[in-house]
Amino acid sequence: MDLGADGWQTFRYVTFPAIRTAIVAGALLAFALSFDEIVVTNFTAGSTLTIPKFIYNNIARPRDRPVVNVVAVVVILLMVIPVYIAQRMAGGGDVTATAAKAEAAEV
Repeated sequence: MDLGADGWQTFRYVTFPAIRTAIVAGALLAFALSFDEIVVTNFTAGSTLTIPKFIYNNIARPRDRPVVNVVAVVVILLMVIPVYIAQRMAGGGDVTATAAKAEAAEV
């Protein structure tokens, strides 16, 4: 901001790139914990029917198992997208390429 940028430009070019991976990691952690801790989800969601509560309530009903299976597969597929984005943002794909180049150089 001391070089003439306004608050939005400072956030967009300096602050957000610095905290971007932390925001994604926090969102992934919160999302994963909401599925892992059904007790906490029951207490914090109140009477709202969330996806973990829906799966938990319908898993014991044999008639609804195909629906629960489809919902679970869709949720797993939707979870792959942010994990892939987080890996790309963290530079996870570069590690294997760098390791492959190092192995090729050694041989």
